[in-house]
Amino acid sequence: MKEKIDKIAKDTNLFLKTFIDKQKKSDLIVPMQYGLFSGGKKIRSKILIDVGSLFNLNYKILIIIGAAIECIHAYSLIHDDLPCMDNDAIRRGKPSTHVKFGESTAVLAGNSLLTMAFEILSHKKLNISEKIKINLINKISESSGHLGIAGGQYLDLDFEHKKVSKKKIIEMEVKKTGKLFSFCCAAPLILKNKNKRQIEKFENIGADIGLLFQVADDLIDYKGTTKLAGKKTRKDKKRGKATLISLLGYKNTIKYANNLINKINSRLKMFGPKSKNLSETLNYILDRSR
Repeated sequence: MKEKIDKIAKDTNLFLKTFIDKQKKSDLIVPMQYGLFSGGKKIRSKILIDVGSLFNLNYKILIIIGAAIECIHAYSLIHDDLPCMDNDAIRRGKPSTHVKFGESTAVLAGNSLLTMAFEILSHKKLNISEKIKINLINKISESSGHLGIAGGQYLDLDFEHKKVSKKKIIEMEVKKTGKLFSFCCAAPLILKNKNKRQIEKFENIGADIGLLFQVADDLIDYKGTTKLAGKKTRKDKKRGKATLISLLGYKNTIKYANNLINKINSRLKMFGPKSKNLSETLNYILDRSR
């Protein structure tokens, strides 16, 4: 598993470095690279590749799409760490972008990474039809804005120190984390020109995978170490964050996560042995918290 993840991370980073190197230089390139190449495992790209393998899609095309996904993920982390958001001084074991470069520069670097994702998806290097490119851009836009990451982050902040129902917590976590995973799972079907119902089916699988990832992240914050998390832990309780742990308790949240994995795997049974890589990735996501 580690070798597979490392290869995808290496290939994704190589594409991104080459892409950035060919652009005109600006003063924002350095903070952009700092936030983008911060040592993340590229789990979203791994999910994209895993789903793509179910449909025998071209690896290089998936890596390019994964690079766009990682730009959006990096943007969201840079902004999440800001003092006006979650106020995290450490990210992946080093100073957050705003600590290193200042708040205004961090905001602009994050904005630039967000827009670079669309530049990658519309670039001639992505050798697919213009119609599919537009569909991909439309879907990733939905995943990133008020219906996705941004909207989820708003709810996350709004729910602090409030009694929130399980339904609303899940809605928030699906928006904040699940929507980008939904895109990872939907993109291969968009590439294959599948119908709307089939795409929605995989979007729902992606939402559950994203929810699993967020639950694992919350479990790490609850019981993990700063070394494991790459940032300070036990912050959620201090900030009064609405999480499934705060509502269900630690042990019941682990049960909930295991049930999520079983639910996702049951939907993948039709693919037989081809779904093995994806199932292994799901276990890896939850194992991070153990």
